[in-house]
Amino acid sequence: MEAEQFDFSVVFPNIAAQLRSVLGNLHLAAAQLAPAIRREGDPALDSTASLLDQSYYRLLRLVNNLSAAPLISQTEPLETKNVELVAWLTELIHCAQPLVAHAGVKLTLRCSLTAHVAAIHPSYLERLLWNLLSNAVKYTPSGGEVTVTLRAAAGQVLLTVADSGVGIPPEQQAHLFDGYLEKLRMPPPPQGLGLGLPLCQAIARGHGGRLLLQSGPEGTTVTVSLPDRRCTKTVLREPPFAYGGGFH
Repeated sequence: MEAEQFDFSVVFPNIAAQLRSVLGNLHLAAAQLAPAIRREGDPALDSTASLLDQSYYRLLRLVNNLSAAPLISQTEPLETKNVELVAWLTELIHCAQPLVAHAGVKLTLRCSLTAHVAAIHPSYLERLLWNLLSNAVKYTPSGGEVTVTLRAAAGQVLLTVADSGVGIPPEQQAHLFDGYLEKLRMPPPPQGLGLGLPLCQAIARGHGGRLLLQSGPEGTTVTVSLPDRRCTKTVLREPPFAYGGGFH
């Protein structure tokens, strides 16, 4: 029987719009029931509230991916602007450190560059990095390590996220980037809808680059290869974007 297909570019954003307002109400209610000042003096309450926070951010990350689903089929290049990548990446890793540590995983940044400017879409590339970090932490057991590397070589900027997790079974690797399209191939719970890696691939493609993945029993390594070039025009505006977190 042929797998059933659907227009995800319409369905997913509509679902996301319905969920977003509900999530906002849930987050507001949770913050009122367990304010920060009460959590500081009540370890049991803080533990329960942390579980609510984690669940909220996981759902919000899913909603954000659903909203961005049309990007997967987009063929136009993304608007870019010149960004100093070392400072940009260092700040993102700094924000991620406590969340990764909460999962019992060590996060390391390796970069021999002191500074490097290249044309990127910072919001979408940030989404790509959070998705890769989310996957890496999700499948890395406590005590493991995730390493993010930035380097430039042969006219390319290479951003790599490597983990010491369980790896991806060979039978799943063949459909990592298209399983969401067919009902019979959609990842089973709790793996999600399978949108994260296709979105990462689309973002890399929108920069004129590509995404490479290697996985085995010792872990998974994903490398994003982007053209090492600068933008020659000024971008006056950038589409609004707010990342909801949630990879912890």
